[in-house]
Amino acid sequence: MKRKILFITILLSFSFQSFAFNVIGHRIISEIAYENLKCSTRKKVDNLLGKRGIIYTSVWADDVRNDSLYTYSYNWHFQNLKDGMTKAELQYLLDNPKSEGEHLFFALDSLSESLKNNKNDREALMFIVHFAADLFQPMHLGRLSDRGGNDVMIRWFGRDIRLHQLWDTQMLEGQKFSYSEYSQYLQDKFAKQKKALKKQSKLDAIWETYLLRNKIYEYDYTNLKPYSYRHEFNDDLDRQLFQAGLQLANILNETL
Repeated sequence: MKRKILFITILLSFSFQSFAFNVIGHRIISEIAYENLKCSTRKKVDNLLGKRGIIYTSVWADDVRNDSLYTYSYNWHFQNLKDGMTKAELQYLLDNPKSEGEHLFFALDSLSESLKNNKNDREALMFIVHFAADLFQPMHLGRLSDRGGNDVMIRWFGRDIRLHQLWDTQMLEGQKFSYSEYSQYLQDKFAKQKKALKKQSKLDAIWETYLLRNKIYEYDYTNLKPYSYRHEFNDDLDRQLFQAGLQLANILNETL
């Protein structure tokens, strides 16, 4: 009986953590963004979402995605990009965000406009906080043919998981940080690069994400060794998280 209870406890803990690390990723990005907001912007964000509410509401958009009132937002979480895209083609999509349907680029563009026109649009703010983070998860820019890596199965520490899940959740699992610890670690790690990264254009930042997305797809997943994979991609993951935080801060500083 004790063994059964222990097994159930471990199983529940594992299930919660598998979901929670996705939450942690969004909180890391929001924490970094919060620390890089102008004082006036931070005050406006706190007034709308509560003190440091940008962090605690960062997964609201995921929570409501399947709510009948918000089903329209389901496709806003991703932007399927083709292989072999040029930087000029990416620029075209950013300049014409509805050209391939109402997806992630459209959502960020239209929501930013909504927030500019109505500084009290709390929902627009919460959507932006979430989608600016999704923009830097490489598989959210994945191929249409495999649904952003959701149809690509890989073997990870004895389990069959989706490539999309690997980058949504599992890559963060190995770090063993709380969101606040991870955020501080990244701010220390990129302290010398921060000034240059803050000046990076949205196009350049998204282009880097697209190149990383290609690198992920091109990796040989036959006989995958998880520790080697982490060693290969951990720096990329860290840069994406930090870059996402800075870009989110830039969006909010320009919009509010």
